[in-house]
Amino acid sequence: MSKIQQPSNQIKLTNVSIVRLKKGGKRFELATKIKYRNGGMECNETDLDDVLQISNVFVNVSKGEVAKHGDLKKSFGTTEIPEIVAEILKKGEVQVGEKEREHDQSSLRKEIATLVAEKCVDPATQRPYPVGMIEKAMTEAGYSLKANKNAKSQVSECIKILQSDSTLPIQRARMRVRVNMPVADGKRIREKILEGAEKVEVDEMGQEEWVVTMLIDPSQFRIINDLLQKECKGKGRIETVTFAATAL
Repeated sequence: MSKIQQPSNQIKLTNVSIVRLKKGGKRFELATKIKYRNGGMECNETDLDDVLQISNVFVNVSKGEVAKHGDLKKSFGTTEIPEIVAEILKKGEVQVGEKEREHDQSSLRKEIATLVAEKCVDPATQRPYPVGMIEKAMTEAGYSLKANKNAKSQVSECIKILQSDSTLPIQRARMRVRVNMPVADGKRIREKILEGAEKVEVDEMGQEEWVVTMLIDPSQFRIINDLLQKECKGKGRIETVTFAATAL
């Protein structure tokens, strides 16, 4: 019988992952108990019950349509289910259900928003936004998630889009750093150090040491550190006071 029409035999898709393979002009599907990635699974007769929700090959799992023996023979050269299952698991693609896709996208969106909230502030107050507000701005800006990329790799692009396409005022959080060095070095390279500052909070040239506390873009940290290493021969240093600048 090519179709399983009885309600008792319909497959509940809530805990099923469908693996699909197109071969010989036909589509074949498996209803697996857990999700398999491409190239992932060797299978034999003894572990079929552990792998499959139902030990059969379908042309449409959700409709309960079982593949015909003739189609299996023509496409796979055999009707032995374990052999066919092994090939589908190895070469097929996991089909993500709509609910699962929505859940994954929701989780990814929240993860990106959380990272953006950690790295950015309101320019007026220099304080971070709530994650929910960042999510709303992402929707407003029409930010498109990249499902094949992790959250961390999408943060920079997301920030740029929020800055250009949303009404939320947002900027990257600034680092508050303290730089100190001998006075002689301070007088010599002071201007170069201050070039990297967006705001100077403390600038004290003492008798023996120059100390400056300032807000910088995080990208400036390495530049200043390299300058100190080159010019101060180990006697100058930069340290982070805070990452996200806060209102004074």
